[in-house]
Amino acid sequence: MARAKRSVSNMIVWVILLLLIIGLAGFGATNFGGSTSAIGRVGDTEITAQRYANALDRELRAIRAQTGQAMTLSDARAFGLDRVVLEQIVGLTALEDEADRLGLSVGDETLAEEISAIPAFQGLNGAFDREAYRYTLQQNGMSVTEFETRVREETARTILQDAVSGGIEAPRPFVDTLYEYAREARDFRWATVGPDTLTAPLPEPTEDELRAYYEGNETAYTLPQRRRITYAWVTPEMLVDDVDIPEDRLRALYDENIAQYVQPERRLVERLVFSDAQAAEDARAAIDAGETDFDTLVKDRGLTLDDVDLGDVAQEDLGAAGEAVFALDAPGIAGPAESPLGPALFRMNAILQATEVPFEEAEEDLRATYAMDTARRQITDEVERLDDLLAGGATLEDLAAETDMELGEILWSGQTAEGITAYDAFREAAAAAQEGDFPAIVELADGGVFALRLDGIVEPEVQPFEEVADRVRADWTEAQQRDRLLARAEEIAEAIRTGAPILSPAEAAPAEAAEAGDADVAPNGSQTDGPTIEETTAAGEAGQAELPTGDEATAGSENAGTEADAGATEAELPEAEGTDTVAAEDVSEDTPADSATDSGADATATPLVAALGADAVREETGILRDDTFQDAPEQLISTVFAMQPGDVETFATDTGAVIVILDAVNQPDPENDEAQAAKSNFARQAAQGYAQDLVDAYTQAIERREGVELNQSAINAVNSQFP
Repeated sequence: MARAKRSVSNMIVWVILLLLIIGLAGFGATNFGGSTSAIGRVGDTEITAQRYANALDRELRAIRAQTGQAMTLSDARAFGLDRVVLEQIVGLTALEDEADRLGLSVGDETLAEEISAIPAFQGLNGAFDREAYRYTLQQNGMSVTEFETRVREETARTILQDAVSGGIEAPRPFVDTLYEYAREARDFRWATVGPDTLTAPLPEPTEDELRAYYEGNETAYTLPQRRRITYAWVTPEMLVDDVDIPEDRLRALYDENIAQYVQPERRLVERLVFSDAQAAEDARAAIDAGETDFDTLVKDRGLTLDDVDLGDVAQEDLGAAGEAVFALDAPGIAGPAESPLGPALFRMNAILQATEVPFEEAEEDLRATYAMDTARRQITDEVERLDDLLAGGATLEDLAAETDMELGEILWSGQTAEGITAYDAFREAAAAAQEGDFPAIVELADGGVFALRLDGIVEPEVQPFEEVADRVRADWTEAQQRDRLLARAEEIAEAIRTGAPILSPAEAAPAEAAEAGDADVAPNGSQTDGPTIEETTAAGEAGQAELPTGDEATAGSENAGTEADAGATEAELPEAEGTDTVAAEDVSEDTPADSATDSGADATATPLVAALGADAVREETGILRDDTFQDAPEQLISTVFAMQPGDVETFATDTGAVIVILDAVNQPDPENDEAQAAKSNFARQAAQGYAQDLVDAYTQAIERREGVELNQSAINAVNSQFP
């Protein structure tokens, strides 16, 4: 029973803290002022308009905080966020209705005890302070009755949720499988096949080839829909050069902001207030005796360092305590000393020396500030006249002729962000404008204003070949090179798979020179990329080209596919500690070799290194599915984890192609400490997912049984209150 009581008690604490956080998150938001009190109900429980408005406001604020960008309700509705919020509120209300039907509640005595224990509701002496309680709730837009009712409802709902989802555990086989999947590692080698690996230059494209490529890729050369817009605008930056700046005004501006340019010596200070002088003296004595420290005293009071931080302060800011604090010549404790809140200890953390910027040094900044502020005021003062001119029938051309506004035209597609199109206000107005709309003055973020007119819409159109011929040639060349690089990569990969030798570009050149005139010219007249696998193999067997090393390379060409070569690896890879390794040689005795067979052999004898060079081949060990490393192509990891030991694969990238060889699969040790901790975490996450699924299913069953009624007109009324 005691354990159950503690569980409920802890639950109430978390519910109260959650309500306070929710309240603070919505602080400063305008309360829903509509006449509608409810937007719907689940069973006998109403969904208040204010609750929906608060939830919607919190969601918008959260998105703004995460993205750093303004999020209007219109933007949110485009992503369906308003429906998500509504579904969440309906689900919570359904659980509260069920808890009420079952008679779940929390007693007054327990509720009072827990509310009294919340630090936010305590006074300086650590005891419950009813005025602090009322004040905190008032600041969060809640009455005592409303808050306590919400605490009871939230607690009852949480008890019900825990009853539904409590005791859920993830199946052990599932956790083991998930761990093995997440911690299974790979050892592999990979290399990028770049343009320097091609043995022949790309041919010059013909006119027909370019036009065929252009016609097959018209989307790439299609201009998007564009809006033909005329605009008139003026910004402070346009006017600053014409602003008259009196010298005496700069002096006055310097004096008005003297605190910005002349600062006395300051200190970084924290203050901990006590209920009486004796308590402060006892705390100081305990610090001096080494029995405690300032941080511990703060924590024991249920406070954080942010709560006691005063920031950087001058001596006069500290009143009676200033002399004691500024007497310290190094970080330390001062006091007890009186403060506006009572006896306090002060911790000085750093000394900030006095600074002074003379007028002569500040003059340039003052001049720029004064000119910009004056220009902004001039524009603000002009807005009413600009509105009147437009209302009187003036065109944008008239504004440019009669005022400081400048005229401009733009063919705008939404893809540019320079000049006036860099302003959010312009882009929003340009996107919303309709033909025939009357221009209106709109403010810009920097204090400027503009008005625009939509003159027409230009539908998407394919640019003529002649206008994009250079782009087409560049794109064709890039595509051809990409295709040839992928083919070259596959040629090298096939040589590795079969054990056939392959020449590097440098080695292939003499062989090509020895061929008769057009030996490398294809029937269609285009040049080839160099010797094929068969030609290279024949060249190696006939001794026409010298491979990088001796015995091993020769053996590879004469006896490709033998058991000795099949078991070789390019380099001995260290096994990851605590793992079982499935190496390439364990897969099949017939697996082709891509390695030196003796420890003293030259590793460059392998086809991969011979073709690309030792510096181009990278060796990775112990790589997990979620690992990332520098310069790795995006699909490298997914490709590796789809391979079996000994496999050789290729794939294209934006700039070339990649060859990858999987050397080993390392199974994790399921019994070490890391494994146990990871499995525990996986089990907890899976159990939480199962529990949430159960709560969701239970909630949906309640909604079906009790019925959900929504008033769309009331919902629209709430939505209309948001910008």
